[in-house]
Amino acid sequence: MTSTTPILTTNDSAVLQALFDAESSPSGPTINPSLPPFPAHLNITPEDHEALQSHQITILHPLQSPNPDPETIQTAIKALDTLIAENPTYPPTYVNRAQAFRILVDASAEEIEQSTEALTAIFSDLGEAIRLATPPSPADAVSPVQARVLAGAHTHQGYLLLRLAKVKRNGGLGPEKWRWADADRLEEMASRDFFFGGRFGNRVAQQLAVQTNPYAKMCAAIVRGALRKEAEGQFI
Repeated sequence: MTSTTPILTTNDSAVLQALFDAESSPSGPTINPSLPPFPAHLNITPEDHEALQSHQITILHPLQSPNPDPETIQTAIKALDTLIAENPTYPPTYVNRAQAFRILVDASAEEIEQSTEALTAIFSDLGEAIRLATPPSPADAVSPVQARVLAGAHTHQGYLLLRLAKVKRNGGLGPEKWRWADADRLEEMASRDFFFGGRFGNRVAQQLAVQTNPYAKMCAAIVRGALRKEAEGQFI
């Protein structure tokens, strides 16, 4: 019996490198600072963006304190409701309202993954932000503002899906709406969101995409087994 080093093709090496090293993943979309904040079909001019951004800063300022009370958070959410009703194609407001809902759940000391109403509202807002901000083609360039919206919304969504997966792995059921999916399915969905979050610039999402990628986990198990056999001299 002889021991030999496994030989990987160039393609095998590239695949393994992409799976295990987030920094080597294919580059994301072009982020072009010269583009307007949002595509023309959303009817949000740069001037509109400035005004809406300023308005939201004012609305969200009271939530910057360490422990905002529920009434303050509800007031901010209602103001964001009004802003969305008046400007339904402005993606950042949906992301900010989702975050405000998260803060409200935290303030009530409730676990977010057990709050069906809050989760439904948050997923709805994040989904709408993603729908509005996603370019028609993956090859299309995006503005820095557009990229931040997509990175934040996908990463937030992935984090919540990962929380739900953890509940399932610990034997819990989670909210009824998500009981159709087992832990593995939820992790796959989270990994997809982390992939897009990383693709649009969120560094934490890049790492989480690798950690939750089912193919990376499978390959990791194969590689660990191969290395163990190599150490034991079992290759022939």
